[in-house]
Amino acid sequence: MPNLAEKIHDELTSAVSNDELELPTLPEVALRIRDEAENPNVSALSLAKVIAEDPGLSGRMIKVANSPMYRGAQTIEDLNMAISRVGVEFASNLATGMAMEQMFQATSDVIDRKLRQIWNHASAVAGISAVLARRFAGLRPDQASLAGLTHVIGVLPILSWAEDNSGMLGDSMTLDRVIDSIHPALGTMILKSWEFPEEIAIVPSQYTNFERTAPAADYADVVMVANLQTLIGSQHPYTQLDWSQIQAFHNLGIDPSPESEALADLAEELAAAQDAFKA
Repeated sequence: MPNLAEKIHDELTSAVSNDELELPTLPEVALRIRDEAENPNVSALSLAKVIAEDPGLSGRMIKVANSPMYRGAQTIEDLNMAISRVGVEFASNLATGMAMEQMFQATSDVIDRKLRQIWNHASAVAGISAVLARRFAGLRPDQASLAGLTHVIGVLPILSWAEDNSGMLGDSMTLDRVIDSIHPALGTMILKSWEFPEEIAIVPSQYTNFERTAPAADYADVVMVANLQTLIGSQHPYTQLDWSQIQAFHNLGIDPSPESEALADLAEELAAAQDAFKA
């Protein structure tokens, strides 16, 4: 990294080590959703009452319930029916993840555009992760989508810092290098502070660890493969890697080659899943 990037990296790393960097907290609506989901008497109706406090979130839930992933014979038009269709556990995890979108906002136009870009990418990864978890991994799609939505949560304190240090705003390449360098560790730190399950909390720090060898498919594998799928056709450096050497593909039982029939057969479903998670 150039000197400026190294300096910023060192400052942020030091702030994290000394507990001087303020980590983001879960949005209030996400906390209420989680509290209701942990209630032994939770029901579709009781959860719907909490989610309905956020009209935008309610609309997103109905959109997912009507997506090809869950669509039934009847079109869903209200939140209670949407939750009944996808299930309380899935709805609570999905709503928690989607509620985080309100955190991806800034007062600076430059930072706000960056946050929008990152959130849109996270939404795409979440949709693909849900499909991969169900089709290949034998893992819970709701947990996979939550892992996808939160895998880049570590960018938030970095961009907050950048917004307070306006000299960074004119150098997007330096900012991108800093983000790539330290957001994974920050992300896992944030999710652990939010008391997310360990299997989800490790995802930010592991989804680009292409040498990891988990004994069986886990959520880090799912998000890793989902993230790579979003990069196909781009010039991103990760597309230059030998994907056949990445254990995550083998754990999921997916042929990573361009002519892979498994992924080709799912192309329409993957596209629909990405669309379902968009705002």
